Amino acid sequence: MTEKTALTPATHTTPPAKFSHGVRKGNLLQVAGQVGFLPAVDGRPPTPAGPTLREQTLQTLANVRAVLEEGGASWDDAMMIRVYLTDVAHFAELNEIYDAYFEEQGLTEAPAARTTVYVGLPPGLLIEIDALAVLS
Repeated sequence: MTEKTALTPATHTTPPAKFSHGVRKGNLLQVAGQVGFLPAVDGRPPTPAGPTLREQTLQTLANVRAVLEEGGASWDDAMMIRVYLTDVAHFAELNEIYDAYFEEQGLTEAPAARTTVYVGLPPGLLIEIDALAVLS
């Protein structure tokens, strides 16, 4: 049986409850929902990257990427990305940011993606992203 490994990159805070930022089992890697918190600083609470969708989206993508890399994966291994927005009016801006980001990453094939509006994020947070990767 393949061992399950919890992943917490050095840039992330220790989760406040019994969950992981990501889990790898065999060639599957599930990245838990990430938000736009800046890299962790000891003794300081998590801090959002900024108030704008752009700032938070780019930081959220960086946080997802950090978990992927901690598990030995990259964006090219991502099969599915799920995006949760807090405001339906952000769809068009998100698509522009998302397209530009993945173009800069040199992604050869885009993963499947789903975007939905979810209003349950903590105050001030505008976006959450999770991902599923399959490593070869």
